[in-house]
Amino acid sequence: MMDGQDRSVLSENPIVFTVTVTSDIGEHGKTVEATLKFTYTEKYPDEPPLFEIYSQENLEDRDVEELLLLLEKEAEANLGMVMIFSLVTAVQERLNEIVDLMKNRREEEKRQKEKEAEEAEKVAFHGTIVTIENFLAWKARFDLDMAELRRKRQKEEEQSGKPKVTGKQLFERDHNLDTSDIQFLEDAGNSVEVDESLFQEIEDLDLEEDDPDFAPLEIGSDDD
Repeated sequence: MMDGQDRSVLSENPIVFTVTVTSDIGEHGKTVEATLKFTYTEKYPDEPPLFEIYSQENLEDRDVEELLLLLEKEAEANLGMVMIFSLVTAVQERLNEIVDLMKNRREEEKRQKEKEAEEAEKVAFHGTIVTIENFLAWKARFDLDMAELRRKRQKEEEQSGKPKVTGKQLFERDHNLDTSDIQFLEDAGNSVEVDESLFQEIEDLDLEEDDPDFAPLEIGSDDD
């Protein structure tokens, strides 16, 4: 047997045995291992033996699948000849390749994780890119939410029996509204001068607002 191989006979009729194949030592002293189980058929070697991966260590599922395909290919190529040595040798070489590739796999996995973390950070920093589709979807949800909010407020006001405040009532409650337009013009850079005498003259007028027949437009007419 070659180095890194161990054989055990399980049965003599039919002949069943296992061969454990271990790779060379890889990075950090790590190895991979596969135990192959062979069963001779009546027509062996004119037909291939039955084989399977009996057990394994440090191999991924794809590695096991590759080994089975390799055994099948080698068996077909060696029909008519004693082939166990060739099959085991092919597996030995493949395990050595796998242990060498493990370093590259880890490096590739590390790069992939770093890339995913970078992409996640970009999304968190920039947020979701606005497109016409997702904006329209957001706008539809926003309009529905606002309509529902207005409906709830209106319902609450109706249930509380609280009347709506008119513009006149707001004006009477807040005297700051008297000068709100003037303040607006001043903020816009327009200088506004107020002739206080105009307000004094208005106060001197005896406006009979409580008289239902009072008609301001008739003041000073020829009929008076």
